[in-house]
Amino acid sequence: MPATQIQSVGKDILSLPMGHHVKGFLNYLTVEAGLAENTILAYGRDLRGFLLHCKVNNVKSLDQIDPALIHDYLRIMTLDQKSEVSVKRSLVAIRMFLRFGKLMGLIADDFTPILESPKVWQRLPVVCNKQQVVALLNAPSPEEPYFYRDKAMLELLYATGVRAGELACLKTTDLNLDIGYLRCIGKGRRERVVPVGKVAIQVVVEYLKQLRPKLAKPFSGNFLLLSRTGRPMSRIEIWRLVKKYAHRAGMPKNLTVHTLRHCFATHLLSGGADLRSVQEMLGHVDIATTQIYTHVDQERLKNIHKKFHPRA
Repeated sequence: MPATQIQSVGKDILSLPMGHHVKGFLNYLTVEAGLAENTILAYGRDLRGFLLHCKVNNVKSLDQIDPALIHDYLRIMTLDQKSEVSVKRSLVAIRMFLRFGKLMGLIADDFTPILESPKVWQRLPVVCNKQQVVALLNAPSPEEPYFYRDKAMLELLYATGVRAGELACLKTTDLNLDIGYLRCIGKGRRERVVPVGKVAIQVVVEYLKQLRPKLAKPFSGNFLLLSRTGRPMSRIEIWRLVKKYAHRAGMPKNLTVHTLRHCFATHLLSGGADLRSVQEMLGHVDIATTQIYTHVDQERLKNIHKKFHPRA
């Protein structure tokens, strides 16, 4: 996580009781735990809300925090109609913060194991069929000035299942187009190698020939995807472009960059790929995270059975 963002989160929290402990905790997550930048920022936001709750209740030190205070905060979040996912993530952030306090000797006892998590219903990911994905991949027009870049962006997202943040950090040196693979750094700074298909390779080669040299500036470095000013594209810019082309292709409104990752995994499994290989390509630590895509494919089979079986 860049030092400037750590400082920004820290400054925002320092005015609150126990704020300096939270800043130390976020630094610990960066240096020791190696968590992803977005995860740390989310924990910072979650803990800021909890510290505001502590301030209202005149709680000024970690040893004053008890289960009743935490449950009251989670209840208020629920009354404010925060999603179950948000409530659960806040509880995770608080648990990790208190365990950090125990590790640092700031509190004597760790009562976090007795805190119950709110039940979160497993939601199946949004997945488009192959025809819809093809329409999205063909949405950029050759007449547009950034056609080669945007086409390469979409093809790589679907061909490899990388996250938007991973694609934004990808460098030309991370690609081996002769052999057909890319190397990316995922969550927790874990490195993985993912195959790249022929179509995506061809599009990326054209982008590297036709457009990237025109966009590149002395400060561009080796980043693969560049903006019109020569800066490396951010994940937000990638998100906006995917939404733009999804709208043009008539895709569902709830389609996001992550939808292409879901499509990548589901289409591989429906084509016969084994679950363990898909897990490795997605960079999931736990195979249970990957198994949700088998449920998506089972739903497709269920619909086929219902449509065609005479006794369904």
